Amino acid sequence: MSEQLLTRAAHGDETAFRELTEPYRRELQFHCYRILGSMQDAEDALQETMLGAWRGLRGFEGRASLRAWLYRIATNRCLDALRDAGRRPAAAPEAPFEPPSPNRFAEPTWLEPYPDMLLEGIIDASPGPAARYETRETIELAFISALQAVPPRQRAALVLRDVLGFHTAEVADMLDWTEDSVKGALKRARATLDRRVPVTDRERAPLPGSAGERELVQRFADAWEADDIDGIVRLLTDDAWLTMPPSPLEYQGADAIGSFLLQLPTWRSAQRFRLVPTRANTQPAFGVYRTDAHAPIAHGSGLMVLTLEGARIATITIFTDTNVMQRFGLPRTLRT
Repeated sequence: MSEQLLTRAAHGDETAFRELTEPYRRELQFHCYRILGSMQDAEDALQETMLGAWRGLRGFEGRASLRAWLYRIATNRCLDALRDAGRRPAAAPEAPFEPPSPNRFAEPTWLEPYPDMLLEGIIDASPGPAARYETRETIELAFISALQAVPPRQRAALVLRDVLGFHTAEVADMLDWTEDSVKGALKRARATLDRRVPVTDRERAPLPGSAGERELVQRFADAWEADDIDGIVRLLTDDAWLTMPPSPLEYQGADAIGSFLLQLPTWRSAQRFRLVPTRANTQPAFGVYRTDAHAPIAHGSGLMVLTLEGARIATITIFTDTNVMQRFGLPRTLRT
């Protein structure tokens, strides 16, 4: 970091400030997303972070790196946001039909997918030596979802220490804690996370963009568009899940997922699904569209993300909030 550049920025040079902070913007936004689970909230927190850094740069004494200082600001902006009870919807949207009984009622989770197009420079980043997880693992939807079950300050400590690899003393400084407090929070956070994402001997997913991934994803898309419920079920692992955050309804196993999916054609009547491939959280995903019975178009109805395991699908995650589609560059309607 150039001292001259820092001095210029501290004295109000906006160009110098952008040059100083631009290399960290994407990783800071994804850091906020990990803690908040929402792209919109992450964008808001990033803007607050940059505003706080701009206002506070004269007080930056260089005892920590600029990157660590920015992470301190971002983390505390996220914790402020999580204390705002008004940032969450009062209830999950109701299903448009009477769904079958789920295997489990989960706590409603505020969660949105994250476009792969914004992950440049993050996917292959090497975390610090103190990190406990591989970078790609901490980007995937299952990990982000599990994090939301961890209390906010514990969550922040775990992300800073175990995901990003900051040392315990650095995390204590960022959170204004003692090192013993950080260690206690980490112990509790790790226990919660281990319950939500247990270590297993599952098969690894095919490499992103590989022939194996493309074939499996295409078979799924063909079956979904054809209302071939049996075909979809055959692609699932024995213990596969179907989830729809923030809905608390969760279905596990071929019979339960098949029963849920059988309701869709009845509800849609003559309308059909159309899927447009995209990627979210390094995973294959689709923009979901429903054809119009009265016009040659299909209307966007949400986003679907697949979690793969070997040559099967382990989780189908359906997001019915159509607002997320524009973040993936997906149009509101399609010509059919």
